[in-house]
Amino acid sequence: MSGLGESGVTAVKWSAISTLARFVLQLVAQVILARTLGPEIFGIFAIGMVVLTFATFFSGFGFSWSLLQRTTLCDEDVRFAWTWQLVVGLVTMLGVYFLAPTLSTYFREPRAQSVIEWLSIACLLSAAAAPATYLLQRDLNFRAGGLIQVGSYMAGYVAVGVPMAMLGWGATSLVAAWLVQAAVVLVASYAVKPHAVRPLFWYADAASAVGTGRAVFLTNIVNWMLNNLDRVMIGRMLNAQALGLYNVAYNLAAMPNNLLLGALQPAFLAAGARLQGELERLGRAYFQMLATIFVLVFPVFVFLALVSIDLVHLLYGAKWGDAGSVLRILFLSMPAYVIWGLSTPVLWNTGRKYYESVLQLPILAVGALGFYFYADQGIQAAATVAALVLVLRALVIGTTAFRVLKLSWIELLPNVGRGMLLCALCAIGVKTGQAAVSGYEMPLLSLAASTLMAVCILALLLLVRPQLLGVQCATMVLRFFPGLAQLLSRAGPIMQRGPAIDPAGEQRL
Repeated sequence: MSGLGESGVTAVKWSAISTLARFVLQLVAQVILARTLGPEIFGIFAIGMVVLTFATFFSGFGFSWSLLQRTTLCDEDVRFAWTWQLVVGLVTMLGVYFLAPTLSTYFREPRAQSVIEWLSIACLLSAAAAPATYLLQRDLNFRAGGLIQVGSYMAGYVAVGVPMAMLGWGATSLVAAWLVQAAVVLVASYAVKPHAVRPLFWYADAASAVGTGRAVFLTNIVNWMLNNLDRVMIGRMLNAQALGLYNVAYNLAAMPNNLLLGALQPAFLAAGARLQGELERLGRAYFQMLATIFVLVFPVFVFLALVSIDLVHLLYGAKWGDAGSVLRILFLSMPAYVIWGLSTPVLWNTGRKYYESVLQLPILAVGALGFYFYADQGIQAAATVAALVLVLRALVIGTTAFRVLKLSWIELLPNVGRGMLLCALCAIGVKTGQAAVSGYEMPLLSLAASTLMAVCILALLLLVRPQLLGVQCATMVLRFFPGLAQLLSRAGPIMQRGPAIDPAGEQRL
């Protein structure tokens, strides 16, 4: 019996498809915009985004999150969440708008004031869209949700942002793209999942919704600080140029990470909410995901780290060259971010909603000290601190999730070993490919040669020895790619010892 039911797997598949499509669109659009606008303009916009992401936690507060966590829903639950999302969203929008001059002064960048003022509108748009968005996730309707995300990104960045940037609108093109994207998400989400909009300021079960919202809010504030302290300190202690370089490198490093978490986390969270009383199944699904991350995801990020210099020069050009070393450091830490992102739903789905924020407070203190002392030494130093913070978060939250599910890290060690072996072979392939064409000084040729060598080595090894995937990873792969059953069946006894998949007896989500 597998940890994820059939509808859970289908949800992950649709989520993965839509996330992949958005990943491709985002990569293409961001490359065009970065080449057109340059690091300084991106740094100015990054200041606005730091403020917006923080403000969004206030505007959302977590009212709509309760719609996802409740085992049953009534009309009053939705009306209450919708009403307070609008109220708090409006207040937050006005607060950000009037604080824009003060915030731009803090970052020593007057050009950021207008960016912050315009982006304040997104606080209200995102808050209003939240109820419908979470209701779609609750229904495991990731097909519709994914199409909305892809369509909104196309409308915002492809149809608006890129043309405006090419016409010389600078940071305004990025602001317009973001606002259009947020507006399309609001309209499309409500069109697909209409809900009651009659105001309701209080009802019998309001205290429970507010309690969930409070936990979400506190957790989001802690996570924002952990995720954005690097940008805040770089923007304050260095300049917009440095922030632009760092932000683009971080966004590029996070793209594969967002691809994985965007596909797995929402479906795992929604499916896990229905498994709150079945810790064994929840633990099985979680363990399989972690095994897959160690065996398959780690080598991918090692590969990306080793080709990061070529990747930056190829995608963004020479003026973004300083971002290459930052990208390498961040790529190596991204698997930790994936582990953290998949561990947090375990805490929420087992009634430990305050654990995530409380357990990360000591890490926040360590990170704040690290950025304070090292951010002024350059963006590479800031990236190193950020990477260490991500590793600490994964260790703390992952260990807690293991204890909650009564799992043992020792059981995961064979998968860690397999992943390390594949990482080493991947590194050998990359270095061999790079050395073979080192005399040509052509990023595209170097990237192609290193990719070919790494892929050939790993593919040949897995074809000859599919047992290297291990039981848990092979089981997870088969859940999503049943066409590989013939290849993986060659693992013989190892596969037989793995968890049996019994469709007939499996409880559907």
